Amino acid sequence: MKSILLRRQFLEFFQSKSHAKVDSAPIVLKDDPTLMFTNAGMNQFKSYFLGNSEPQSTRVTNSQKCLRVSGKHNDLEEVGKDTYHHTMFEMLGNWSFGDYFKKEAIEWAWEFLTEVLEISKDNLYVTIFEGDKADGLVKDSEAYEFWKALVDEDKILLGNKKDNFWEMGDQGPCGPASEIHVDIRTEEEKAKVPGKDLVNQDHPQVVEIWNLVFIQYNRKANGSLETLPSRHVDTGMGFERLCMVMQDKTSNYDTDVFTPIIQSIENITGKTYGKSEETDIAIRVIADHVRAVAFAIADGQLPSSTGAGYVIRRILRRAIRYGFTFLDVKTPFIFQLVSVLAKQMGEAFPEILSQAELCKNVIREEEKSFLRTLEQGLGMLDSLMEASSSKTISGQKAFELYDTFGFPIDLTSLILSEQGYKLDFEAFQKELAKQKKRSKDAAQTSSSDWTEVGSSGTEEFVGYDQTEIQTQLVKYRKVTSKKEGEQYQFVLNKTPFYPEGGGQVGDRGVLEFKDGSKVYILDTKKENHQIIHFSKTLPEALDEEFTAKVDVSRRQKTAANHTATHLLHQALRQVLGTHVEQKGSMVQADYLRFDFSHFSKLTAKELQAVEDFVNSRIEEALSFEEERQIAYDAAIEKGAIALFGEKYGDKVRLVKFGNSMELCGGTHVKNTSKLWHFIIKNESSVASGIRRIEAITSEAAKAFLTKESQVLDSVKSILNQPQDVLKSVESLQEENLNLKKEVEQLNQLKLKQIKTELQSELQEIGGVNLVSQQVDLDAGAMKDLAFQIGGEQENVFIVLGSKAQGKALLACYISKSLVESEGWNAGKIIKSLGKHIQGGGGGQAFFATAGGKNPGGIPKALEEAKSLVEQKSTEG
Repeated sequence: MKSILLRRQFLEFFQSKSHAKVDSAPIVLKDDPTLMFTNAGMNQFKSYFLGNSEPQSTRVTNSQKCLRVSGKHNDLEEVGKDTYHHTMFEMLGNWSFGDYFKKEAIEWAWEFLTEVLEISKDNLYVTIFEGDKADGLVKDSEAYEFWKALVDEDKILLGNKKDNFWEMGDQGPCGPASEIHVDIRTEEEKAKVPGKDLVNQDHPQVVEIWNLVFIQYNRKANGSLETLPSRHVDTGMGFERLCMVMQDKTSNYDTDVFTPIIQSIENITGKTYGKSEETDIAIRVIADHVRAVAFAIADGQLPSSTGAGYVIRRILRRAIRYGFTFLDVKTPFIFQLVSVLAKQMGEAFPEILSQAELCKNVIREEEKSFLRTLEQGLGMLDSLMEASSSKTISGQKAFELYDTFGFPIDLTSLILSEQGYKLDFEAFQKELAKQKKRSKDAAQTSSSDWTEVGSSGTEEFVGYDQTEIQTQLVKYRKVTSKKEGEQYQFVLNKTPFYPEGGGQVGDRGVLEFKDGSKVYILDTKKENHQIIHFSKTLPEALDEEFTAKVDVSRRQKTAANHTATHLLHQALRQVLGTHVEQKGSMVQADYLRFDFSHFSKLTAKELQAVEDFVNSRIEEALSFEEERQIAYDAAIEKGAIALFGEKYGDKVRLVKFGNSMELCGGTHVKNTSKLWHFIIKNESSVASGIRRIEAITSEAAKAFLTKESQVLDSVKSILNQPQDVLKSVESLQEENLNLKKEVEQLNQLKLKQIKTELQSELQEIGGVNLVSQQVDLDAGAMKDLAFQIGGEQENVFIVLGSKAQGKALLACYISKSLVESEGWNAGKIIKSLGKHIQGGGGGQAFFATAGGKNPGGIPKALEEAKSLVEQKSTEG
């Protein structure tokens, strides 16, 4: 059965059981600070389990894109080495939010597998939770009884807490799980070892395909469990593994989920899958990783050097280095696989079709960049081997290569072994462990349980209409982190504070109490559909009403910049074309940043046109219009722009300024005239096909223009108040250029004179023409001089020293004939000479330089160079 049909059958089955089909959430999470990526189907439903919001339907089903790069069986460095674990995968799921529970979940799972898909019952095993004394939990007899009505008892196995008790995290909803495992081994293998003995033993053909989780407890901060008021069902079935079963394969990579990509890799690289383990692993890595990277980019996450972007870059770089090392491909090629992926999965996930060109452009540029890094790293590795006094390379040096330059450690180890060297891997691991500990310590956060304060009703955001309101505390908790220290988080009955979202920063402000005391709100975020307020202090009177006040000045500046992003988006589409799409934004009080799709750098004329367009809209004094609860489809029909990578509900907020219409939850000014003026500060590239504009409005624009005016006044004063400032500056530039030419001519004469003097002072020692002198030249001139003499004289050994601005410089040039015949190496020699000037250096065998802070050591360095040649002559 083809994968596309299998996915469709699953969704239709649960729709027939009154489940509402919902879209997959983006693979990149934007409103959950506890996760970077969607790593399970339940992520988008967390607020329902926590009781923070009400679902529109109590039964839903979907196929969710997931990304896992850590945790059980999912270490990134292991993916590709087996045939059934992945970074990006699909999770087929069905959920019940306080509706049905164990009986229906078990019966429907069994019906779908054995009746709809007709998987043999003989090949299926189920597990139930055996209980846990530490938690005071007994065996899940309820699930056992339901299974017993469907399955032979010898196929119902007990599972421990690790395998059969699911938890959202250290705290939160949790409950026992019941897994379904399938045995797809041959009859001969089954006869030798019963399948039940291989369940949860990491056997590649006895695998878990469906996990039914029964959420009925809440894990508190002290580790204890309490029963939830509502019980939920959360199931997840691995789509790729199910395809393996239904297509009678023994590897996920042999199914039609992966074979089109693998065939494309074979065509591009000339390698054949299935011929050697080394090649197979490389092809599996690339086939898996291109899916993860492409879907992440399609959902709005570009590769970068921090956070989620770093994870995506790391996944892609792993694929590139496997292609580089094991498939012998030294040019970009992975980007070509996006077309195959888009064609294959575009029906289920249309975003991969609409963003295919962006994915290709970004991946191609990342490939180019990392291949350059690999070339640079190879050169540095050569230098490490040359400089090493033993055949063991320092683990610390290898870690520096890995950490600073991104050079893969497995490639380092491979190259060293090929050259007869070995790596001090233990020292490398120690450095890596230190780095991981630093990262973990910095990110570590602990939080107490929420403390309910009193009856509160519905938590409500009123910030679109009010910036201050009388309200009450609903609940609070203490959170401790290494970065922020001790903080408190509050949820209010009603709040005017806008939570960070849509690129806009969260509000700050104050809570004012009747006794005159104040609690300052430092930030506002949204977590699991709750608006969370951050503060360093806890109110003394927890149960009394108080006034919540937003920092209005900061809000107004931020709102002005958010409105400016909408006008900027409209301007870019008007000036550049409708291919422009917003790819990200950052809206703060003092500036705005806007990322968008475009194929080239904007010209000065285009930038001016964009700026003029926005300022025209400001001058028109366009009024703010909104529809807060309009149906998504109706908003799109009206012409509203929906931003890619965002998860929209059935009801949305439409924001309009003139002809600019977007779906947006942010705060805005009531009239565009409040922006005062719009100024583009910078335009740059973020990635291939993605540009970034940074701009300012309102108070920041006024401050900028005032400063520019002051600078212009200062320039006029320096130039003695000329009538035409521009003409005066151009005249100065021309004069400066002429002076530079004169200085260059004088330097050339000086260089020629010094060269003549040095050539006349050449010392012939044992067939070597030695120059060891201090000169009054900069580093570039010393290099030119050395190469000029080396080009005119044979067998030269040149060491030059110079001092400038209190620093010392050394340069060493050795004729290639001497490098070959005498075994001299300028790089090693310059390091030795550099000790005299309290510095260091390096370079190639025939030319190297050093810099230091002790000019007084130059004569000793020059004397040592002479001694080296004399010693070699004596030995000869």
